[in-house]
Amino acid sequence: MPLTRKIRNGRPFIIGTTVTVADIAIAKIYHGLDADGVADWYGLTLPQVYAALAYYYDHRAGMDEQIRALIRRAEDLEERRAGGEHSLLP
Repeated sequence: MPLTRKIRNGRPFIIGTTVTVADIAIAKIYHGLDADGVADWYGLTLPQVYAALAYYYDHRAGMDEQIRALIRRAEDLEERRAGGEHSLLP
């Protein structure tokens, strides 16, 4: 299996890349890309994409919670940016 949980903040990713299983799931399920499209977008092989999707479906509840957390974080960051908060400024 070309996946590991050892780095990337404990999130499973494809070995030799920085692409996480969540990235693959979001591209396939939420953005509607087919496996070939996901492979092309991330520069992966089809076996890598299918391994990531198999992992996603085997761990769907936990992966969906991880994806929800990523979405919440992105929304929070966007809200701060839109609100004029600049964390680097006093």
